[in-house]
Amino acid sequence: GIAIWTWDMVTTVPYAGSYSMLVALYAVSMLLLFFARLPMPTVEERSGATRPLLQIIRQPEFFVAVIGATVAYGSMNLIMVSTPVEMKSSGYVLGDSALVIMWHILAMFAPSFVTGHLIRYFGVTRIMVTGTLLLAVCVTINLNGSSLIHFTAALIALGFGWNFLFVGGTTLLADAYRPAEKAKTQGFNDLIIFSTVAMTAVSSGLLHHHFGWATINFAVIPAIVLAFAATLWLDRRRRRLMRHQTV
Repeated sequence: GIAIWTWDMVTTVPYAGSYSMLVALYAVSMLLLFFARLPMPTVEERSGATRPLLQIIRQPEFFVAVIGATVAYGSMNLIMVSTPVEMKSSGYVLGDSALVIMWHILAMFAPSFVTGHLIRYFGVTRIMVTGTLLLAVCVTINLNGSSLIHFTAALIALGFGWNFLFVGGTTLLADAYRPAEKAKTQGFNDLIIFSTVAMTAVSSGLLHHHFGWATINFAVIPAIVLAFAATLWLDRRRRRLMRHQTV
């Protein structure tokens, strides 16, 4: 797409054209946001009863939601940013990397048309567990080959895994707060998630340079296992509480 058409626009500085186009796209986005009409907070959100943030974050739903969403975004970002670097090191050209990233982005957002329906039908914890398994599939593919098919399949699995785990996590988060607590709870959640995103974006290239592609993939395994175990624990806890309520 745009990256392929503009990467050599400035002949003396590779990719300067791509970054320039990115700045232009951001400027257009900022302009469009001026015309956005966002809904105002409801009366209940402005004046309802609230609890201290510490009490909110102690709830199992909160920390499992945050773990899931943070692992989803952190793992995805670390692998996604490193993939074009690894592909270039393996001899692939920009067009190949752009194709892989295109399929990855499609896999990240296209499932959103049905993820909500899947959550309602199967339950949020099952969708989150599925997301962790898809992230594990991505790592497995990455560690077992470096063909174009391997990179493409891995990043498609990464995109689907991110979608299921992140959307599931943000859906689960809504169970942890009252309407008047929405802003501060979501704000704290976003602080944790996007601080992790920033750290993985900054460190990805450095980690790849010093430790290699395999190490990056191995590094996300403990986080995936943590999200998997935490979500399973919450699922069993909820089922146990439901059985007690029906007795």
